[in-house]
Amino acid sequence: MKRCWPLWVMVLPAILFVAVFNYGPMYGIQLAFRKYDFTKGLTGGDWVGFQYFRQFFSSPMFKPLMVNTIRISLWTLVMGFIAPIILALLINQIHSTKVKSFVQTITYMPHFISTVVIVAMINLFLTPSTGLLTRFLSFLHINNANFMGDPNTFTPIYWISEVWQHMGWNSIIYLAALSSVDVALYEAAKMDGAGRFQLIRYIDIPAIMPTAGVLLILNMGGVINVGFEKVFLMQNTLNLPASEVISTYTYKIGILQNQFSYSTAIGLFNMLINFVFLVIANQISRRVSHTGIF
Repeated sequence: MKRCWPLWVMVLPAILFVAVFNYGPMYGIQLAFRKYDFTKGLTGGDWVGFQYFRQFFSSPMFKPLMVNTIRISLWTLVMGFIAPIILALLINQIHSTKVKSFVQTITYMPHFISTVVIVAMINLFLTPSTGLLTRFLSFLHINNANFMGDPNTFTPIYWISEVWQHMGWNSIIYLAALSSVDVALYEAAKMDGAGRFQLIRYIDIPAIMPTAGVLLILNMGGVINVGFEKVFLMQNTLNLPASEVISTYTYKIGILQNQFSYSTAIGLFNMLINFVFLVIANQISRRVSHTGIF
C-alpha cells in the first residue's frame, strides 16, 4: 500500500461511495427477521426469524410471482444477450466509415429515451382503438386486438421493446472487442478462400466470446430482477395475471400496505436467488471458456 498509495487515494472516493450507499443500507436487512415497529426503529422490533419467508413461500402469490418474473427475465436475458452480438457482427461488416457511424448512431439513440416515454410509445402503437399498429391490423380484418390487455402478449411486448431500446448501446463493447482483431487475420483468411460468413464464424465470434462470457455472468446476477418502472407503467387490471412480478409486488406490499418486514424478506429472497445464479454462471464460464469475474 505504501508503494501504490496514489492509486489508493484515487480509488478512495469510489470505495467510500460503495461502502455508504451499497453496504451501509444492508444494515436494514434485519427487518426481514423482525416484526417492524415504527416506535422502536430498525433493531427494536421482536425477532421472528424466518416467519416472513415462510409466509411468502406459503402465499398463493408465490407461484405466479416466480413464474411471471422468471419468464419475463429469461426472455429478456436471452434475447437481450443475443441481439447485441448479432448487431455488432453486422455493423462490423460495413466497410464505409460514414455508413457505419450513421448505423451506430441510429441504434444507440433509443437507449437514451426514458422509460416513461418508451411506455407512452408502446401505448401509442398498441391502444385498441387509436393505436397505429392496431389500426393497421384492422385493415387486415384483425379486429379487437387489445395487446396491452392480453396477458399472453405482455411478455413479448416487454422483451421486444427492451431489446430494441438497448441492443445498440450494448453492442458497443462487442464492437470494441472486434476492433482489436488483427487485420492480418482477415487478409490471411480471405487468401485461403474464406467468405464473409466464414470470417464471422472463425474470427469475429471467437474474438468476442471472452467478452460475451463476462457480460453473460453479470447479466445472470440479475436474472430475476425485472425492471420495476417499466413493468409497473405497463400494468393494468387486464394483464395483471402476467405482469405482476416480485418488484411490483414488493412495492405494493411494502410501500402501499406498510408491511415493511414482509417486503424486505421478499427482496432478500430475490437477492439471494440472483447471487446463486451469479455464482453458478461464473463457475460454468470458468470451466468452459476459462474466463470469470471471480
